[in-house]
Amino acid sequence: MAYIQWDQKLSVGIAQIDMQHKKLVGMINDMYQAMSQGKGNEALASVLKDLIAYTRTHFAAEEKLMQTHGYPDFAAHKTQHDQLTKQVMDLQADFNAQKVAISTKTAAFLKDWLVNHIMGTDKKYAPYLQGKGVQ
Repeated sequence: MAYIQWDQKLSVGIAQIDMQHKKLVGMINDMYQAMSQGKGNEALASVLKDLIAYTRTHFAAEEKLMQTHGYPDFAAHKTQHDQLTKQVMDLQADFNAQKVAISTKTAAFLKDWLVNHIMGTDKKYAPYLQGKGVQ
């Protein structure tokens, strides 16, 4: 069974964003599976690197949609993106410096952040963008 189970409650109703969220869910699931199978640090480092790169791509896409359509809470949403990016970059730096191991605590942090971000912050912009014709 997947670590994070995608279901409709995670959908924001915008196809592009839902597809990206599904990919992020899949990447966290891949990291958790690699960790659960005792894969080496090289495998985990690769998954973490890919997750960070794709998160940046996803954030840029969300931010472009919000800016294009004049989303009024754009600045606050971008601040959340910037904070998470810093947290994950710090985690990667610590991992690369062998100060921290990828653990169930790391996976839980990523899972909680993604689910809470989608269910809270992203669900707030969805109706606004849908009202602007974004589907």
